[in-house]
Amino acid sequence: MAISVQGVVSRGKGEPVQVTEVLVPEPGPGEALVRVQACGVCHTDLHYKMGGIGDDFPYLLGHEAAGVVEAVGDDVTDVAPGDFVILNWRAVCGQCRACKRGRPWYCFATHNATQKMTLADGTPLSPALGIGAFAEKTLVAAGQCTKVNPAIAPATAGLLGCGVMAGIGAAINTGQVGRGDSVAVIGCGGVGNAAVMGSRLAGARTIIAVDVDDRKLDLARGFGATHTVNSRAADAVAAIQELTGGFGADVVIDAVGRPETYQQAFAARDLAGTVVLVGVPTPDMQLTMPLIDFFSRGGALKSSWYGDCLPSRDFPMLIDLYRQGRLPLQDFVSEHIGIGDVEAAFDRMQRGEVLRSVVML
Repeated sequence: MAISVQGVVSRGKGEPVQVTEVLVPEPGPGEALVRVQACGVCHTDLHYKMGGIGDDFPYLLGHEAAGVVEAVGDDVTDVAPGDFVILNWRAVCGQCRACKRGRPWYCFATHNATQKMTLADGTPLSPALGIGAFAEKTLVAAGQCTKVNPAIAPATAGLLGCGVMAGIGAAINTGQVGRGDSVAVIGCGGVGNAAVMGSRLAGARTIIAVDVDDRKLDLARGFGATHTVNSRAADAVAAIQELTGGFGADVVIDAVGRPETYQQAFAARDLAGTVVLVGVPTPDMQLTMPLIDFFSRGGALKSSWYGDCLPSRDFPMLIDLYRQGRLPLQDFVSEHIGIGDVEAAFDRMQRGEVLRSVVML
């Protein structure tokens, strides 16, 4: 029998979101019912609302979440009722070619629950990233649940479900920042500042934060930036080169995902350096650059999907570092809000007033 809960739904492109009744089925084989405790308001949810990801409206928004498993379906062995879990959208199947080649962070399988959550009138909902966690309870594939230490607050733990993990992973997993490296991070929202924090954790010597907002640059200093550049006031590429002895940074992370910031990242890296694109571009964006520049500068140009993370490996490790006082995850939480405050949180996000608003359920 379906369970009735309250959830945040986007009914059409650009329309204000609504809190409305959502019907959640009982878990079937390979599925888990999760009581959501906290869910961050992420730019990806805004992309869904604005039609930047697809047009499968209505969407049940929310994906950056933590909660407690209430029930599981047949054949579920990795989690059980009562487990505290972080929800993830890059579950690992163990059977696809990426998994079999030892690269499970590139798992190609789709892990969404097969049963559909619906509106009260039976209209099927499309859950954001297969999760739909702006709801009191949600139904997910069991592989999207990663059991972690319940000693961490849900509002903090849930951040690893998307943005913070994406930034830390872009630095450590994708960019492979090493001890003594120089790193530049373009865009210092939640993902960018997480990349700054990840670079510090990896032992980078020079960490240059670039943004157009001095408030975000101030936050970046707290997460480990050794230098900051306001690119409205200074040429970002020239500033990065000057701060790295004229060479450019070993790793440049584009946490914005626009053609102009990618070109900055490309030009600001050292010869044979690495560019990591973790900011998500929209489908209409195009990039035109001389091909000879790609050849002559060498190095690596990488895209980072979810920080190339392996949730079962990375979530528990990062929570251990947090509990040791080495990873200030709690500093990303700007405010706690209610389920009815998501639309206003989107506005604050767009104005650059918060790193993360977190819905408490």
